[in-house]
Amino acid sequence: MDSSHGATTVRTQLLIDGEDRPGRGERLKVVNPATEEVVADFQGASAEQVDEAVRAARRAFDEDRSWRDPALRRSVLLKFADLLMERRDALMDLLISEIGTPANLKPNHIDTPATFIRWFAEQGVRDFTRNLGFNATRTATSYVAYRPAGVVAAITAFNYPILIGGTKVGAALAAGCTAVLLSSPQAPLTVLKLGELAREVGIPRGVLNIIAGGVEAGRALTEHPGVDKVSFTGSVNVGRQVMQQAAGGLRDVVLELGGKSAAIMLPGVDLERYAFQLHARYARNAGQGCGSPTRILVEESRYREFCELSRKAYEKIKVGDPRDPSTILGPVVSAAQRERIEAMVARAVEQGAEIIAGGGRPDMPKGWYLNPTLVGGLDNSKELARQEIFGPVSVVLTYRTVEEAIRIANDSELGLKAYIFGPTAECLKLVPELRVGTVQVNGGSPLRPDAPMTGYKHSGLGSEWGEDGLREFMLPQHIDVPVA
Repeated sequence: MDSSHGATTVRTQLLIDGEDRPGRGERLKVVNPATEEVVADFQGASAEQVDEAVRAARRAFDEDRSWRDPALRRSVLLKFADLLMERRDALMDLLISEIGTPANLKPNHIDTPATFIRWFAEQGVRDFTRNLGFNATRTATSYVAYRPAGVVAAITAFNYPILIGGTKVGAALAAGCTAVLLSSPQAPLTVLKLGELAREVGIPRGVLNIIAGGVEAGRALTEHPGVDKVSFTGSVNVGRQVMQQAAGGLRDVVLELGGKSAAIMLPGVDLERYAFQLHARYARNAGQGCGSPTRILVEESRYREFCELSRKAYEKIKVGDPRDPSTILGPVVSAAQRERIEAMVARAVEQGAEIIAGGGRPDMPKGWYLNPTLVGGLDNSKELARQEIFGPVSVVLTYRTVEEAIRIANDSELGLKAYIFGPTAECLKLVPELRVGTVQVNGGSPLRPDAPMTGYKHSGLGSEWGEDGLREFMLPQHIDVPVA
């Protein structure tokens, strides 16, 4: 059923084969992280309903010839993006209620995915065919066409559910695939709300199915024989499980997993210039972002200077009600997440670490709030420097030479992103040494739809976004034609 939450209707219906259906599976309870009030309590998809969703997507892919028309796909995706923007206030209201994200991140949560979906819609009408010409004996000509991969299982994360989920299905649908989108059990409501938009814009029946569920629903989806491709965003450990589950049916996977991004402050850099934006970056969305700069590398001789500048920067990071436009840091998503973060910081202090700035909990009567925390006195071998925290915590590591800084940055199982600050020419010279998928120089710029997000090492397989991300949902087909 659907219920009213403030000005926004909370949708708990699944979208399966073009119809709204109540879930019959695991119970999902959504609690507002800022107020600890129950926002929704409902049943997610059962294994049987996952099967129904995949079968609907399979039928639409195999039998609905209308979906093979790139112009139709472009039209409905552009309408979908427009409707996202029309409903941006209601969608953001729901996001704040279920994940506690600050109101000032509305452009990141809504505008950016709308822009990305529009880009995929326009790219999907391109002809990607490559003409190879004659063979060596000039007895045949060949060309390579690109076909949709089939039925996509898209599994989104709780931290940016529309950005991650919406762009997965935007790319998949633009490529001509059909899809089943599964929300995170921690943030199902905004994803389910997208089902209303899908129906309004006229996405053909079965082409896009949207469900919520927990572990069993996820397993049923990734192991389903009707799925051709799995696209998952989440933790490294769950990513391994998804890969193992998909492997049974030899299904291809795209995995965007964890990050432990290093921010290298080169010798001589103006630390005061960048201190606030650096700390605000990992405080944003309560640190629940895989690209957050959670290892800050500072020249050993400037450690104390950086600590003092960081304390001043922390005074500008407002912790509080996510509905207050001036709030930078709202609550983390759950009590369990807060306890996990606090335990990691406590273990680091027991090992000799120092709290440079912030730390602890703010004086808030309700909600799973944490102050931003900057930790020093560690080396790169310690847990806090190696494990993804997914909270508003970063560590400061020191180096003596730039070569050592590069070694420390690369000394990680994760390789999603890195930041480097200093003279642009010096930064660019060092970029090829960094084993990560994205490098932002001197703060970089906002996300752009034509640029890929690629995880090196344990940060993932394949790419999201950009032409590389679109091609993840395409298969090459070689056509060989003899000369008459």
